[in-house]
Amino acid sequence: MHFTDIFIKRPVLATVISLVILLLGLRAGLNLTVREYPFLQNAQLNVSVAYPGADPALIEGFITTPLEREIATADGIDFLTSTSTQGVSSITANLRMDKDPNEALTEISAKVNKLRNQLPTGSEDPILEISEAGGTAAMYLSYYSEVLDKSQITDYLRRIVEPQLASIPGIEKAEIQGARTYAMRIWLKADRLSAHDLTASEVFSRIREQNVLSAVGETKGSYVKIGLSAQTDMRTVDDFKQMIIKSDGESVVRLGDIANVVLGSENYEGGAGWDGSPAVFVAIRVRPNANVLDVTEAVNKIWPDMQAALPEGLGAEI
Repeated sequence: MHFTDIFIKRPVLATVISLVILLLGLRAGLNLTVREYPFLQNAQLNVSVAYPGADPALIEGFITTPLEREIATADGIDFLTSTSTQGVSSITANLRMDKDPNEALTEISAKVNKLRNQLPTGSEDPILEISEAGGTAAMYLSYYSEVLDKSQITDYLRRIVEPQLASIPGIEKAEIQGARTYAMRIWLKADRLSAHDLTASEVFSRIREQNVLSAVGETKGSYVKIGLSAQTDMRTVDDFKQMIIKSDGESVVRLGDIANVVLGSENYEGGAGWDGSPAVFVAIRVRPNANVLDVTEAVNKIWPDMQAALPEGLGAEI
């Protein structure tokens, strides 16, 4: 007697087993991942340190080189690249394809933190980001307008668009390119500083002393509790212009007397445009272990709602 004879004698059993095999096959087929390319952990870690006002040689000698030397000892690094520009050091560690990006992130983060106290005073904390190697984003979203300026577009993207995109699974970062973040720009006049016997560092110290965020606290009584607040920070151009920089008892030197104060952008070193109009781009960067097709499909799914919510005068394209 052969094993297959049981299916001849019991056709119902044979039918049930065939249906089970068919259903399992359909379920497995629906769960198969469709990818543009074979799955590879092709990741890179970016370490950036800002040191406002420092020249590239200073950045290279005191920030980039020490960090490179320490990061290079981490396991799983294929090769390192770095750039030292005015005020910013950027180091990219390209990982081997068999290296777990999260494990490498933990190890490199520990090595960078070990050098934090050795970095120059005034430099900001290192920022570590993990991304897919290659440098090209999966998608670019352009926001353009002939009515709104770039600062207004950037403000809208940071408050509304960026949180929506960051919540999509698989997105590592929604990077705003060509941004114009609002900032109070103070352009000192050298002749006025000399006339009032002031230096740029003294003016900077006075601004830091008088423009602060302060938590006052609260006051309590027998039956009442009141939260206290104090307007210790300055928010308008006129507030900054009226700031007292120097006083000798007879005369007062205000910031508006020695500088031009305007509400502008943090930097003007880069720009972007779309079809001749001022624009700001959002680059969608995907996690190394995410499916690019799934991420782009998720963005396209919410795109109609994002376009419908755009303010008047602002357009957007993928």
